[in-house]
Amino acid sequence: MKNTTKFIGLDVSKNKIAVGIADEGREAPRFWGTISHDENAVRKLINTLRTEGIHLEICYEAGPTGYELYRWLLKLNVNCIVVAPTLIPKRSGDRVKTDKRDALRLAQLFRAGELTSVYVPTPEDESLRDMVRAREDAIEDLNRHKQRLTKLLLRRQIKEPKTGRWTYAYEEWLDTLKFENECDQLTFAEYRQSILETKERIKRYDQAIEGHSSTCSQALLIEALQALRGVAVLSATTIACELGNVMRFQHPKYAMSYAGLVPKESSSGESRWQGGITKVGNSHLRRILVEAAWSYRHSPAVKKKMRQRIEGLPAEVQMIAWKAQHRLHKKFRSMLKKGKHKGTITAAIARELIGFVWAIAKVVEQQRCAA
Repeated sequence: MKNTTKFIGLDVSKNKIAVGIADEGREAPRFWGTISHDENAVRKLINTLRTEGIHLEICYEAGPTGYELYRWLLKLNVNCIVVAPTLIPKRSGDRVKTDKRDALRLAQLFRAGELTSVYVPTPEDESLRDMVRAREDAIEDLNRHKQRLTKLLLRRQIKEPKTGRWTYAYEEWLDTLKFENECDQLTFAEYRQSILETKERIKRYDQAIEGHSSTCSQALLIEALQALRGVAVLSATTIACELGNVMRFQHPKYAMSYAGLVPKESSSGESRWQGGITKVGNSHLRRILVEAAWSYRHSPAVKKKMRQRIEGLPAEVQMIAWKAQHRLHKKFRSMLKKGKHKGTITAAIARELIGFVWAIAKVVEQQRCAA
């Protein structure tokens, strides 16, 4: 019997999954129906569709339901890809959107090879990545709490001291504040308590991340990335978690694009226009790279903390990191002399920095394979 392939598009929501099927050839896809979003229902669907001589290829859009469906299908020995929603071709003028139409459209585009898959992390890597992102959420919460307190002071016309905000001296000044109105006093006290509690939450995250970074599957890469200037344990863990398997990028330019650090471009005929960075990609990775890029405004140097981080690392990794310091500092100074905005400079430095991250990851992978 000749083997045939069925291309299946799944439109996944919280409680239901709509199923569209496109057979080999040029026939229009057909709607199979909807099932519950649980493992047993998915298993029954696969057993129903997978008969003798039938090969199944399944896809669904990445979304808030995560990657558990992907892992259920892998356990059933079914090929599955998770599709990047922003890269799905859209029909001009199509204003009707239903689960049925989405499932049929996915199946049709999947058969035509028009869909782009996303990287699916391992459960361990995903858990560590979620914890790193939870720390970022805590940092945002802390900033919001601080802003609310300072706005309260502004509304009450309380002049702040000339010392910088949230320094030790500023905290001591806050201790001296008293409000005549009981409601104001309670609001002020609660804002300060929320700041204290959030700081403690961040400390707990820091301790947990530092502990897991030395035992997780990415431990060797995290240790090696700390040879780069501006990349300590938290930054290295974030980069490693967000990039996942770095060697899936055949060239550093693909990692740069993944981080959304490549410039926009519109070219036609002899005209060519380039603008700011696309910002289409992993925003968490882009943010941490831009933060690290600021460090390269300083002259190349290996000081005490850096010496401690690079101690015991392979000589090739140390050489790459030292080359990065020279190259990126020179680029920073050169762009600054040309009058470029500092935001533009740091974006350019961050784009090149990810190239050095890729080079270090390549060395780590080669050593892992040799071991």
